[in-house]
Amino acid sequence: MAKKTTVLLLVLDAVGAETLDYLLDRYPGKLKLPNLSRLGLGRIVAPRHRGRLGRDGKRTCAMRIKQASASADSVIGHREMVGIVDPSAYELFPNGFRRDFIVALEKRIGRKTIFNKMCGGIEAIELNAAEHERTGFPIVYASKCDPLVQIAMNEAVIPVKQQHAMADMAFELAREMGLPITRVIARAYVRAPDGEIVRTANRHDTVLPMPGPTLVDVLNARDVWTVAVGKTSDLVNTTYNEKIKLTRPSFLDPALRLRFMHEKKKDTNPYNIQGTVNALAAAAEVYRPAGTFVFSNLVDGDSLYGHTRDVPGGLRGLEGVDLALPLFEERMRKGDLLVITADHGMQHRADYGYHNKEELPLIVERMGCGADLGGIKAGPGNSLCEVGDIVAQALGCAKEYESACG
Repeated sequence: MAKKTTVLLLVLDAVGAETLDYLLDRYPGKLKLPNLSRLGLGRIVAPRHRGRLGRDGKRTCAMRIKQASASADSVIGHREMVGIVDPSAYELFPNGFRRDFIVALEKRIGRKTIFNKMCGGIEAIELNAAEHERTGFPIVYASKCDPLVQIAMNEAVIPVKQQHAMADMAFELAREMGLPITRVIARAYVRAPDGEIVRTANRHDTVLPMPGPTLVDVLNARDVWTVAVGKTSDLVNTTYNEKIKLTRPSFLDPALRLRFMHEKKKDTNPYNIQGTVNALAAAAEVYRPAGTFVFSNLVDGDSLYGHTRDVPGGLRGLEGVDLALPLFEERMRKGDLLVITADHGMQHRADYGYHNKEELPLIVERMGCGADLGGIKAGPGNSLCEVGDIVAQALGCAKEYESACG
């Protein structure tokens, strides 16, 4: 059986090129990024940081790429990668949501709500967890940097399935009332044995409907097996052949020796790394008539380290990604493609980490090929849509992608 091409599109959430420079400027310690260095990270960071990185293998395309959409947001960035440029400017809600929306939401979900202020995620939960757990009233809050509604709930108080249903109802209501948002998130959390609040991987994003066809749809039509790992299927909410969302340590293969980089093991990247490994292993063993596309997101650079402005943590998280790269590469064969990019950057301000529209990293490695990528051509770097074009070239449907997505 002839091996069909596998493409892995790996999104490092909130790890923009300017964000990388910011982190490196404020971290004087030794960097442990040998694999990202080998793949050309030094060609993306500012020249002043290149001496701190390891050897560049010079066998990849590595560059900075711009975002064409108007807003810096995970939904917007992921969608642009697969062909959707969004010119809309969405709104934040510094004073919380309109009273008529809250009243209607409470009626629809059958529960009172509490808080309704703009706040960081962990802070909103910590401020209101005791009241939520006593009353069963969900914590509703506005994001400080994303145009969305967030509803936080303890899994022991409101079951996960009900949490997801509430998010769906809240989004439907927001659309009916004309709130300029991109999504509603159900933020599931639990209490650790010591009482600490821990957000879990059981979050649920209800997202704007897709405005048109995407690369994923083009690939599906060509019988390419499409796999979403982590939250990519929530952000680009179209049809996939397979969705992988791992949430329990028992699903982590001990032989891979995946490391939690957070001191309290709050990171979720190990689960999505394991899911990506699973997808690549299946691609190598299971018959796929026209190849496999794996769309994977590693979220910790955003939710765990970015909004909290944790500079050492952000770089430790990146080291965890670096350790995982050989696990991906060794499961790929000659002609397969590894594409690494980001959905947006993160600007650290005095009070919070805010999503930032900035240049983003793009690294492309074609297994068994050199920097020419075996004939695959990268664009000039004017839009994340060029990421989708690179993927489409590797899977033989560049013309269809251009026709469907412009």
